[in-house]
Amino acid sequence: MTSNNNHFVAPIDETPLLATDTVKTDQAPLSLWSDAWRKLRRRPLFIISALLILALAVVALFPGIFSSVAPNDGCLLSNSEGRPTAGHPFGFTFQGCDIYSRVIHGTQASLSVGLLSVLCVLVIGVTVGALAGYYGGWIDSVLARLGDIFFALPLILGALVITQLPFFRENRGVWSVVFVISLLAWPQMARITRGAVIEVRNADFVTAARSLGVSKFGALVRHVLPNALAPIIVLATLELGVFIVAEATLSFLGIGLPQSIMSWGNDIGAAAQSSVRTQPEILLYPAAALSITVLSFIMLGDAVRDALDPKSRQR
Repeated sequence: MTSNNNHFVAPIDETPLLATDTVKTDQAPLSLWSDAWRKLRRRPLFIISALLILALAVVALFPGIFSSVAPNDGCLLSNSEGRPTAGHPFGFTFQGCDIYSRVIHGTQASLSVGLLSVLCVLVIGVTVGALAGYYGGWIDSVLARLGDIFFALPLILGALVITQLPFFRENRGVWSVVFVISLLAWPQMARITRGAVIEVRNADFVTAARSLGVSKFGALVRHVLPNALAPIIVLATLELGVFIVAEATLSFLGIGLPQSIMSWGNDIGAAAQSSVRTQPEILLYPAAALSITVLSFIMLGDAVRDALDPKSRQR
């Protein structure tokens, strides 16, 4: 028998290690926001939700482009629960008003309440959560217990109680609804902000800033909060849809926006009282507009959450 002592070694030129191990040093590393934007642009969920929200914003800002009929003009009882006709694609309400025009003009009130409520919740919740999480000690204890008091109140149940006060009964409007929602909804934002600030406050760059003479408040504003914004933005996006539903629920119950203001909740409530058995499609149109709006913000929040999740980022 003859032994085969041949050794097979791949030629060096077939495994160019230099080419595979080369690192591009001429490109700056992507930041959290740049990487998130790169991911969002490739996600159909984000594109669809962003386009829907953009369309809703255009409708809310320029309702006259989409409907030439004023929502309360031409309301004739002879058209009560009338079928769709030319120029009135959705038909008429129980009071003989054009449903399509009311759905278009109701977009403004619903989006306004949602956006203003989110802004107020951000101001209150981020301020309280940032102070509690960064300073700690007795400040954290006092603010945390204050948040627990409001966190224990359900949003709708608490709003039912607050809106029965004489001041709110006599001054029903967009700002009164925004105030009630903000008063009851800020603890969740404060908790998320507190947790994010606690995670960032002991980072090396914060310690370096403090050693260079930056005050504690300056370090909080300039270094801690900007690096704790990811979960805050995600929660704000998701809660916008929740606040729109809250406004519609309060208006449906008759304690939200007055009937003089076009609102999907008011139209849903009116249709549920007078037309749900005879013409259920009258209820369908404002409910569908509300569902599409809330679904758009939920999809946007999910897409932003996935893009800003540090565990899903490529190392």
